[in-house]
Amino acid sequence: APKVLSPAVRSTEGSPVSASALQGVRVLDLSRILAGPVAAQLLADCGADVIKVERPEEGDDARRLGGAPLRNAKGEPLNTAPMFLCANRNKRSIALDIARPEGQELIRRLAAKSDVLIENYKTGDLARHGLDYASLSVVNPRLVYCSITGFGQTGPYASRVGFDPVFQAMSGLMSATGLPDDVPGGGPMRVGVPIADYICGVYAYGAILTALYHRDNGGGAGQHIDLALLDTTLAAMSSAGANFLVNGIPETRNGMESATTVPSRIFDCADGKLQISAPNDEMFRRLCAILGCSNLARDLRFETKSARLRHRQALTEALAPNFLRQPRAALIAALEEAKVPCAPIHTLSDAYADPQVMHRGGAVTVTHPAIGSFRMAANPIKFSRTPIGAYDAPPLLGEHTEHVLREILDLSDVEIADLKDRHVI
Repeated sequence: APKVLSPAVRSTEGSPVSASALQGVRVLDLSRILAGPVAAQLLADCGADVIKVERPEEGDDARRLGGAPLRNAKGEPLNTAPMFLCANRNKRSIALDIARPEGQELIRRLAAKSDVLIENYKTGDLARHGLDYASLSVVNPRLVYCSITGFGQTGPYASRVGFDPVFQAMSGLMSATGLPDDVPGGGPMRVGVPIADYICGVYAYGAILTALYHRDNGGGAGQHIDLALLDTTLAAMSSAGANFLVNGIPETRNGMESATTVPSRIFDCADGKLQISAPNDEMFRRLCAILGCSNLARDLRFETKSARLRHRQALTEALAPNFLRQPRAALIAALEEAKVPCAPIHTLSDAYADPQVMHRGGAVTVTHPAIGSFRMAANPIKFSRTPIGAYDAPPLLGEHTEHVLREILDLSDVEIADLKDRHVI
């Protein structure tokens, strides 16, 4: 039978949250920076009790990344930066030195009472401390243990380290992003956000849920999940990857244009830029009618999708003057009425002020004990029966150490004081 766990607890006082999809699942989060924390945050949003283990004094490296450190109401800098805030809400933080034998023993005891452990240490690092899957699965055979590394647990690169840009480069993503070589500014380009980390984090979330389902419906045993950022970024290359694997066609860079659909690119209107996409012949005819150039839809060079792909540059040059004559807002209205996909080029300020984003709750407001109230991106998943309703701010470093050790491990005040004196916590 599935294991029955105590309700998830996420507040400093230890009061349980309302019922949610993963209520009763406990996650020990030993990961840092972004990919692992993203996976753990998704689990936390869905009601899991996520206990984030951080280094005393220093904490997760992400507390110092992604922009200037935030300040409290007095203007004093805090050990919290935007990178940390984006991937650590709804968690409890404990400050614990796992390099110390006493800290390692506490991790073993916490793992014995957890359902999931997420870590992104270098391959082999945790084995030296007796905290690898082989060791902890003896303590807790039901444990789902997710290891996230750059290159995986096996292979010639297993010992290498790397960050998001390395995997954008090695997966072919940079090679498929940016302008062609023969135009000014051409060459491989990095995606503007750490997308490889996010891709891996979402894969980890799905893999963990799959392993939990198997455990609770397939015999009760946990398992080890080996995820590599190189693997997950390569898997996300979608049609570019498929085109190479099936047809042997290398990836191309098309800048603002789609590699598979013409026209699908940014055009300059009279008063701003507009992204349009007309992927089939009927949409292309409707686009031309709205622009007042229906003759282009009858041109043999542009009449079919395959023909438009062959004459990409000629079509772009023929369409561009027609866009320049149109005010953007009026053109968007006409294209929407004709069911031709289009969009203005938003800044983040524009995006979060968009009526659709506001209606869907794209941002939520949380209250942090030191920073005060601020907005953060909401979880985009919409459940009909177990909606995501709890948004606790990312924790202060070690904010919940004593409470977690008392609640889960039944440590006394004397034992906790002794751990403090010895700088274990």
